[in-house]
Amino acid sequence: MTTSATAGIASLTECMHALVGEVREVTDRGLPPELTAYLVGERLAPYLGRADLLTAAQCEGDPGRYRQHVLHAEPDGGFSVVGLVWLPGQETPIHDHVSWCVAGVHQGQESERRYRLVSDGRTGHLVATESVVSPQGSVAAFAPPGDIHLVRNACTSTAISIHIYGADISRLGTSIRRVYRLPDDER
Repeated sequence: MTTSATAGIASLTECMHALVGEVREVTDRGLPPELTAYLVGERLAPYLGRADLLTAAQCEGDPGRYRQHVLHAEPDGGFSVVGLVWLPGQETPIHDHVSWCVAGVHQGQESERRYRLVSDGRTGHLVATESVVSPQGSVAAFAPPGDIHLVRNACTSTAISIHIYGADISRLGTSIRRVYRLPDDER
């Protein structure tokens, strides 16, 4: 994925600065990951679709693959806010995450396929559990384990989502912990 330079608080829109403040209030409480993700999702929802949330540059995609704009990373590494721009047909690999995550659709629509890892005693394999279509305004919150999925833009227009992670993505470069592969006959 293409990554833009980390933006400091001064380069954020006023709207994004307000969202960062609300997320900070939640994360500073030191709650369990699942509850933190749920509460952060509640804070993110009212900002989705607002024209003043992102700058024009933060809405730019990349024809090669979905583009990640790191919008904010807390100095202590407590959380990051990332904008993902998806041109039609772009998708992630099947993956899980390094931390709790909240994803909200800011523009367009995203399709998601969720999976569960099943062990047969020797090895594990993925089982698809559900497919979800998320229109603008949708929010999903989750925490490892049980956060395996593939996300794609199945529409004919650009999709933009806001992701908030409980980790410093500016330092890590990605929220992906592990990439999973399906056997060719399951694709």
